Amino acid sequence: MSEILILGGRVVDPASGLDAERDVLLRDGRVAAVEAPGTLKGVAAAETVDAAGCVVAPGFVDVHVHLREPGQTYKESIATGTAAAAAGGFTTVVAMPNTVPVNDSVAGLEWMLDAARGSVVKLLTMPAATMGSMGMELTDFTALRKAGAVGFTDDGKPVLEDDAMRVALATAARLGVPVSQHAEDTRLTGGCSMNAGPVAFRLGLRGMTVEAEARIVERDIRLLREIEKAEGLKPHLHVQHVSTARAMEAIRAAKREGLHVTCEVAPHHFTLTDEAVGDYDTHAKMNPPLRAEVDRAAMVAGLMDGTADCIATDHAPHAAHEKEQEFERAPNGITGLETALGLALRVLHRGQGMTLARVVELMSVNPARAISLDGRGTLRAGSYADVVVFDPAAEWNFHAKDSRSKSRNTPFDRAAMVGRVRTTICEGRIVFRG
Repeated sequence: MSEILILGGRVVDPASGLDAERDVLLRDGRVAAVEAPGTLKGVAAAETVDAAGCVVAPGFVDVHVHLREPGQTYKESIATGTAAAAAGGFTTVVAMPNTVPVNDSVAGLEWMLDAARGSVVKLLTMPAATMGSMGMELTDFTALRKAGAVGFTDDGKPVLEDDAMRVALATAARLGVPVSQHAEDTRLTGGCSMNAGPVAFRLGLRGMTVEAEARIVERDIRLLREIEKAEGLKPHLHVQHVSTARAMEAIRAAKREGLHVTCEVAPHHFTLTDEAVGDYDTHAKMNPPLRAEVDRAAMVAGLMDGTADCIATDHAPHAAHEKEQEFERAPNGITGLETALGLALRVLHRGQGMTLARVVELMSVNPARAISLDGRGTLRAGSYADVVVFDPAAEWNFHAKDSRSKSRNTPFDRAAMVGRVRTTICEGRIVFRG
């Protein structure tokens, strides 16, 4: 019998409305008890974790990561990416399909989930919505769902054609899973490498307008409305890495209308603006790009008022030689699993007054709900023993050279962080010690 006793921590579990000092007993991969301090002292646990001065929360869930395996393991592997996840307090991650080859088949999905890949935390996948992520022929949603898919996405690319997205949304609705959309009208973004605005003008770079994101979000919301009216279905649209005020407002209006729309915001989009590009810093290049201050503020507002459902990192590792080239040629994306909590607590909790409970909600229970994970995102008795213990007051600086990821492409090297993970436990196994 495997037991871990976590003593003296402040248990923050938004799913059960708990925010109080408690002791937590984990047994055989499940939460066995959450009790008042001292109640569990008689338990002879195999291991004890001293959580005094720390928050004890449900393990974080990231619904949007790129692990690069198969095909690009020089950037990242499932083993190294999930080790970085554990260091960041994440106990569940959802891998995107833009691998080589694209994860668009049952065989590919099963290969990724095989224990031989060495995942440190719980690994889930969202396979491609269309074959090869080419936006045309749908993948076999039914077979992939039976094999464990938690949703479908062509992330890295949008499902651009109306008819293809309409069928994808309706088919996924019948299976009870979301279609997760990379909202970019690529007909407007050819040759663009950053946000359209004064910085792009100064640097002589072609800029990506807010319309490129907003038009796809607005189109997808219209499709939800049409499908519900015509077929009586209620499809679930999940909008990835929202970055513009206009898209956030469209999502807010759709929620008021009663449509099933959820969305995520990445830490870099609520922390930085396009000014971070400086003089062609490729570590500040991603898609969607860093935007203007009005958009960054809108991301914060969406997280504060509940329009945004969750924080997702869009962890996108690249090798040094790929980022060390001309800005327009460098690939999009940054790492993010080990900096998400530190940025959320610095910018949202300390900077904006967001409660700790809301931060935990955005990083655990809400993402778990977005992909209908039973038994995760909560510390209720009987749920999976997925736990993060973190010091909410710790001040430190992130150093990319110390990352568990294979890659170091981050704009947050040496950046100030607030809150540090001390222990991460996944299904009753200690997978990280700070």
